[in-house]
Amino acid sequence: MAADLAMWADRYEVIILEGCDGAGKTTYAVALSTGYGYQRVHADRTPEGMDLCQRHQAILAMAGRLVLDRSFISELVYGPLLHGRCRLTSSQTGELLRMVAARRGVLVHLTARPEQIHARLLARDGTAPTLDEPRALIARYFAVFADLARYTEVLTVDNEQAA
Repeated sequence: MAADLAMWADRYEVIILEGCDGAGKTTYAVALSTGYGYQRVHADRTPEGMDLCQRHQAILAMAGRLVLDRSFISELVYGPLLHGRCRLTSSQTGELLRMVAARRGVLVHLTARPEQIHARLLARDGTAPTLDEPRALIARYFAVFADLARYTEVLTVDNEQAA
């Protein structure tokens, strides 16, 4: 992990960490904020009725080095799977990706085996969904990142170490 962080800190002003719950996003985000001077922004699900695109534009417009512990990409994954729809249009997604690129940004896809995700969530929260949910989320993240990689830089990190 330390080698990844040092390389990322040398190359990127904005780092967006994404992956399903338990993939290690917060572990990486905290390390980048404490060890490399990034401002950490954790993006929970934007409430209904709030403009999701504007919220993330404002985050991406913040000054300085940013590490996002979740972002608009979660909406592309969780929205369709858990809420039946995505609240971002493809043009809004494109605009957000252009903002990331303009800030020397990168998308980091953190992943692990479903069994490991399940075990981490159980240890962290005392409860975890069945293995079917992390399997579906992991598959959806891979599909979304494959599409996004056509437009901006994506790094995939198989985060098998303990998070």
